[in-house]
Amino acid sequence: MTLSVPSSEERLEALLTEVRACRVCEPHLPLGARPLIHASATAKILIASQAPGTKAHIAGKSFYDPSGKRLRDWLAISEAIFYDTRQIAIFPMGLCYPGRLPKGGDNPPRPECAPLWRRRVLSLMPDIRLTLLVGSYSQNHVLGRGSVTERVRSFRNYLPEYFPLPHPSWRTSAWERKAPWFQEEVIPALRKRVHAILAER
Repeated sequence: MTLSVPSSEERLEALLTEVRACRVCEPHLPLGARPLIHASATAKILIASQAPGTKAHIAGKSFYDPSGKRLRDWLAISEAIFYDTRQIAIFPMGLCYPGRLPKGGDNPPRPECAPLWRRRVLSLMPDIRLTLLVGSYSQNHVLGRGSVTERVRSFRNYLPEYFPLPHPSWRTSAWERKAPWFQEEVIPALRKRVHAILAER
């Protein structure tokens, strides 16, 4: 009797079920554990972000808030494409809402999360052509510590594999006013690269 070998899609789905059942950090999470990951074995673009916010946690959908709208505007893609896991994966550094800092803003992603899941999941996503490193936590994890502004400005140094971006929260509005080159240079290059990959068959 010959046993069938699970496909990469089947192995990834099994692993995603395991990820979504994770409760390792639950004692530290004010809203409890609800790991959010959107992925498939065919995704070509990976959005490596920070961690879900409260609205995303409640909805069970990453970037289900104004920061998601801003990110989609930067990419110039529809909500339908953004959440189409066959094309785009969303895999944050921390999969659960981490709570708030005393002076405002969200806590950092839980440190247990990325080492526990990241390598295992990405090993089953062989078609990723571009990873958007959204915010300091994803950039520091992948590239080592550094300045978000300098990395975003020198984005060409990280292509074709990575594209560093600021976090698309409301706080970025003030940053953008001080960095006109972001809309003039970075956004057009980002859209060109993303749309070219999405157009591939």
